[in-house]
Amino acid sequence: MKPILAGACVALIHLAAPAEAGEIFAGLYAHDVNTGLTKSGFEEGVDLELGWRGGRIDALDFVGGPRPHAYVSLNSGGNTHFAAAGISWTIGRRFYLRPGIGVAVHTGPGRVVPGDDRIDFGSRLLFAPELGIGARLTDRVALEASWVHLSHAQLLSPQNPGLDTIGLRLNYRFR
Repeated sequence: MKPILAGACVALIHLAAPAEAGEIFAGLYAHDVNTGLTKSGFEEGVDLELGWRGGRIDALDFVGGPRPHAYVSLNSGGNTHFAAAGISWTIGRRFYLRPGIGVAVHTGPGRVVPGDDRIDFGSRLLFAPELGIGARLTDRVALEASWVHLSHAQLLSPQNPGLDTIGLRLNYRFR
């Protein structure tokens, strides 16, 4: 991963993180899934997602007290890897919904390369909305099914095929 991706994630974590330890998560995702929201099917492989989620951000209680998160997604096929950071909410207790929004940087090509089978996103910086549905298995462990979308909604250039990943992740809470 490029040093700038790692540096950006570390900086965002330290800026957004409250003092709590939070939780870590890991999951496997289908890469470049055809959900109808993207021009999919360019890239193959499975994504390994590794991440961290902090405690509630008290200063944002007026919007439901979201939690900061940061993660990396590494593609087994050598295609687009990405790192993202943002905020997410947990709605429910034992069974819950987790909507979130963030920004991502990726390793895909910066421009269209004729004959290339990689996604040209049209921008290095992308929005990263996500939606998870989960169940707490114990006080510390939860299992989630989630969808992550990468796109810039044609705000940064007319090129915007997007990328959807869908998978399962296991969360481990420290406290």
